[in-house]
Amino acid sequence: MFNMLKTAVLMAAITALFMFIGQMLGGTSGMWLALVVALAMNFFSYWFSDRIVLRMYNAQEVDERTAPQFVRMVRELADRAGLPMPRVYLIDEAAPNAFATGRNPDHAAVAATTGLVRALTEREVRGVMAHELAHVRHRDILISTISATMAGAIGMLANFGMMFGGRDAEGRPANPIAGLLVAILAPLAASLIQMAISRSREFEADRGGAQISGDPQALASALQKIQRHAQGIPMAGAERHPETAQMMIMNPLSAGGLRSLFSTHPSTEERVERLLQMAVGRG
Repeated sequence: MFNMLKTAVLMAAITALFMFIGQMLGGTSGMWLALVVALAMNFFSYWFSDRIVLRMYNAQEVDERTAPQFVRMVRELADRAGLPMPRVYLIDEAAPNAFATGRNPDHAAVAATTGLVRALTEREVRGVMAHELAHVRHRDILISTISATMAGAIGMLANFGMMFGGRDAEGRPANPIAGLLVAILAPLAASLIQMAISRSREFEADRGGAQISGDPQALASALQKIQRHAQGIPMAGAERHPETAQMMIMNPLSAGGLRSLFSTHPSTEERVERLLQMAVGRG
């Protein structure tokens, strides 16, 4: 119920931001047009955002014929979590990472990069996929997927405004400085909305993943290894679509600048420490 409320608040906030940008670009008529577009995109994002994100990464669906060991691992973890079997995807990327997407557990998908499967041991991969299934069980995959697609749309709309200018409330050409501010501030506002998907969701998924796999140390080791391997290996899909970075098990973007300020991921060190404390608690 709480995540459903968060989704509704997220959609309302993004709709309001769309209307504000629409007013800056086209006055009152632009605001109402933006409202119609935002409502249509909210509907479209609810039903199709998972497919959009998977297509962004050129993710390829696999089964027990094409990736038997990996798919059987996900099936066993889904059974342990009491979840329906999700669709399983592989992404041809050297950088190790993974994410889950979908609107609910009955329409979920998990994806991992080929770099993750190669860099980690089977036990560590199991810990990572358990983490992603914890996101599915917590029902926060819809929030992250919608925020990714809508934030990307807001960024494109703001860039459009910067290139073609805007209109004031009476339809006259707007101040170009105001248009520039919209182009800069709108994507930042979208990032702040994404921060509504707080860093606590990663801690909760770590905890839930450790419970599903029964092996907190495996996930802790996986996180440390992902961080080491990811340094210096850009993830092309995430660099092209930075709004999707918050979906990953670890931030895949190059560090520095505003991107680091708006990171939705807690530090790896703190995540590992909490997992190791869980391992001690389990004896």
